[in-house]
Amino acid sequence: MRQPVTRRLQAALATLALAAAAGGIVLTAPEASAAAGSATGYATQNGGTTGGAGGQTVRATTGTAIHAALCGRAAAGTPIVIEVEGTINHGNTSKVSGSSCNTADGVIELKQISNVTIVGVGGGAVFDQIGIHIRESSNIIIQNVTVKNVKKSGSPTSNGGDAIGMESGVRNVWVDHTTLEASGGESEGYDGLFDMKADTRYVTLSYSILRNSGRGGLVGSSESDVSNGFVTYHHNLYENIDSRAPLLRGGVGHMFNNHYVRLNSSGINSRAGARAKVENNYFEDSKDVLGTFYTDAAGYWQADGNTLDNVTWSSPGKDNNPAGPDMRSTTTVSIPYAYSPDAAGCVPDVVSRTAGAGKGLKVSDGNCTAQPPTEPTPGPTDPTPGPTDPTPPGGANLSIGAGSDGSSKASGTSFGHLRDGDLTTYWSPAGSTGHASIKWDSATAVSSVVIREAAGSAGSIGAWRLLDADAGTVLASGVGAGTISFPRTTLRKITFEIVSSTGSPRIAEYETYAG
Repeated sequence: MRQPVTRRLQAALATLALAAAAGGIVLTAPEASAAAGSATGYATQNGGTTGGAGGQTVRATTGTAIHAALCGRAAAGTPIVIEVEGTINHGNTSKVSGSSCNTADGVIELKQISNVTIVGVGGGAVFDQIGIHIRESSNIIIQNVTVKNVKKSGSPTSNGGDAIGMESGVRNVWVDHTTLEASGGESEGYDGLFDMKADTRYVTLSYSILRNSGRGGLVGSSESDVSNGFVTYHHNLYENIDSRAPLLRGGVGHMFNNHYVRLNSSGINSRAGARAKVENNYFEDSKDVLGTFYTDAAGYWQADGNTLDNVTWSSPGKDNNPAGPDMRSTTTVSIPYAYSPDAAGCVPDVVSRTAGAGKGLKVSDGNCTAQPPTEPTPGPTDPTPGPTDPTPPGGANLSIGAGSDGSSKASGTSFGHLRDGDLTTYWSPAGSTGHASIKWDSATAVSSVVIREAAGSAGSIGAWRLLDADAGTVLASGVGAGTISFPRTTLRKITFEIVSSTGSPRIAEYETYAG
């Protein structure tokens, strides 16, 4: 049983060694995460965001080396910290292949992976005209880097024009102490600086600079893309941004202690049922800093403790509902995590001393004072292995007759095979990680799940999480297939997420029971 593991480790080391020989990557001994401080805001929810903490630390000076580090891991969920120094550009960023990665030329691709930290070190890390794309991934930290001049048209293009873009089932991302900038708007070839779409949740953007762009960023790509949300923006500088600071479609956003300077057309645009809590921010030399703009699909906001310094407002209309000049709240928003906001009056000063790459990762103490980051508290211990004998609980298998869906599936497999009672058919993710769900038309009580692997693939499933897809909360986590028990929960959709695996995981049956 140990021989395949040995071979996989040898292959991983060979991939890294090949990259090292080509230049751009340095192997170091395993150590604690180089990222400083702990995640804040909504990134602390849904199990938290720790990135590659506890994994091997690798130094990279090219984009190809970043990809090689991802591809050299034992599995797509193996924790890793990638320290980046120097300039990453199209000339040094190529696709690298491997079973633990899914990369592409001309973009830093974090696709179908988990447990990764990318942190700028030494003289700094600059991603020059190269975007960072996060897709179908979870538990990602990006810290202390600059991303600039990413284009969607003209030459060269990368990442659809987004400096950092997230899409398709992304969970738990913390972006901290970054500088994201463009050199114009859409007519000059640029798009958003910080975009989220297609079911992206539990994200925090903190102590960062977003400037010189037509679009700051969006949450939801259209009025129908409202499955995103739970995003925190705090202690950021938005400077010389035309609009989308951010644009929030559906979901919940929490904006506190940000300094907004020269929002030229509009700022926080809450629409399509979104709810924004906007507190203790400083708005300066700006127009229409909060409201619903360019649509009649209303959004809502709770505004408290903000400072308006030379802010102007347009007149209300069918597709224009500014919150000012009185900034009266239209809803209330409850925040589930602890935080200590600074007074709005000191926000310009404390943000100027803390936000952006190369600021020593300084943070505010909640009393308008910049200080070094505190060390992160220890994370949870490794998941407890699940039982190997998948003995079903009593009662009917609720998956029979239910619906099913999930992330990208391997060729020739089907989500329907998860609930057909046939152990000879199966669903397999397109990569080494992925997720599948069982869903019902009405609320259903569930207290246990049985995951049965297909013949010939037993033992391939590594770490996993079981999620209440309605609430976005973790019901259980562990290692290996088998029977999973948890407190009885009433829901419409339950998701089994494969965080890591060896080989190609194949699930023959995803059984659910009321207990």
